[in-house]
Amino acid sequence: MSKVTVVGAGNVGATVANVLAHKDIVREVVLLDIKGDLARGKSLDTWQQAPIDHFSTRLTGTDDYKDSANSDIVVITAGIPRKPGMSRDDLISTNAKIVTSVTKSIMEHSDNPIIILVSNPLDVMTYAAHKASGLSKERVFGMAGILDTARYRAFLATALDVSPKDIQAVLMGGHGDTMVPLPRYTTVAGIPVTELIAEDALTAIVERTKKGGGELVKLMGTSAWYAPGAAAAQMVASIVRDENRIFPCCSLLTGQYGLNDIFLGVPVKLGKAGIVQTLELKLNKDEQALLHTSASHVREVIGTFEGMSIA
Repeated sequence: MSKVTVVGAGNVGATVANVLAHKDIVREVVLLDIKGDLARGKSLDTWQQAPIDHFSTRLTGTDDYKDSANSDIVVITAGIPRKPGMSRDDLISTNAKIVTSVTKSIMEHSDNPIIILVSNPLDVMTYAAHKASGLSKERVFGMAGILDTARYRAFLATALDVSPKDIQAVLMGGHGDTMVPLPRYTTVAGIPVTELIAEDALTAIVERTKKGGGELVKLMGTSAWYAPGAAAAQMVASIVRDENRIFPCCSLLTGQYGLNDIFLGVPVKLGKAGIVQTLELKLNKDEQALLHTSASHVREVIGTFEGMSIA
């Protein structure tokens, strides 16, 4: 059984820990935060669910990285949300410093862990963690595509009045407005979605998906946490169980889709070694163009990060 550390005891991190505990597939979950009592309190609260919901996973709340020692998997959710008056560069600078520091602290106590990034801006934070960790590209990747496809599938399920269980979909590219939905690869119980919904309605759902995070911020005044937390936990489960499930993840491309040295959302197999395989879909010219446009946007953000010289 594995040991998983979740860094950041905010809404997302606490949800990752809670969902993982309920899956009952790991020996221990460590919830780590600079606010140690917050991490200890949320861990204790989840542990007190164990007799009710019947799981055995132990939870530890802490502010000491020594407690993360020998972690098999680390999920990093630490960082701050963008605040009024804060520029994109301010957000990148602040969160990159946090993610870089967290990654280095983790590496002091764990040998060759798998690191999953959830912190935003996702694509550049994954790049920062990879750079700070020195780990192979198969062991550092980001959670975005599972969340984006979940939103897309949920919207489709509502529009079609079907169970979301029967909807399969692929989204690629950066996390945000430049993501690349692929309706051609979307099916409902094996039926192409284009046979079940009008083109204009599908386009509207795609556009809503692109702005899915912003919609929730507008409604709640803060970022989402239930779906993002569950998405990260699903990635952990595929790794722990060595399931080789295929998910869209933010990963380092080394020539796939004509792209090099960039972290971007693409479909991959997740198993006990991390990314077991990167799948290269046969995109048409329009899809390929959209993916490269998304990649250009991500490169701009990475360029901003590189210009900050964060050690």
